[in-house]
Amino acid sequence: MPERMCIVTRVVRDEAELVRFVRSPDGDVVPDLARKLPGRGVWVTLARVTVMEAIAKGLFSRGFKAQSKAAPDLADRLGVLLRGQVVSHLSLARKAGAALAGTFKVDEAMRRGPVRLLLHAKGAGTDGIAKLDRLAGPRTAICGFVTPDDLDLAFGRTNVVHAAVADGGLAERLLYHVARLARYENYEFKAIGSEDER
Repeated sequence: MPERMCIVTRVVRDEAELVRFVRSPDGDVVPDLARKLPGRGVWVTLARVTVMEAIAKGLFSRGFKAQSKAAPDLADRLGVLLRGQVVSHLSLARKAGAALAGTFKVDEAMRRGPVRLLLHAKGAGTDGIAKLDRLAGPRTAICGFVTPDDLDLAFGRTNVVHAAVADGGLAERLLYHVARLARYENYEFKAIGSEDER
């Protein structure tokens, strides 16, 4: 990926480690997660604290070289958008038959393999987590920061606690978005064997 400079830290980073913002015709600062919106973009390190610093110091106006309005809740809105990308890609994996949920089904999938991503809802029981984690293969990334609502929404039903995603292209795309959310919110996560390993 190309490299860009963060308007806050002035450090040049890979685009995967940054988020692009554009300025609307009305002067509002708008996140551009797909990096496709028209206009001059500015880049901020993909971290909630850095986005909050850009807002507090008025750095968007400086970056755009024009008076720009960054909403006070911009950092929260960006977090919601990043989480939405995770849910959307997990739902896509489910519809394609690459993701399944339920303790028994996940246990079975882990034993059968290969599972690329194992997800536990935040607040899941430690015994259930430990049992499934023990079955993880060398390339299985484990995510424990998705919410129960995230999993319920992705799978279209309630009370989803554990989920597994089979190895393949959909899993890699999902891992990319999980890693970006983890980076932004400073969650512990390691995308084993992925370009976004952290």
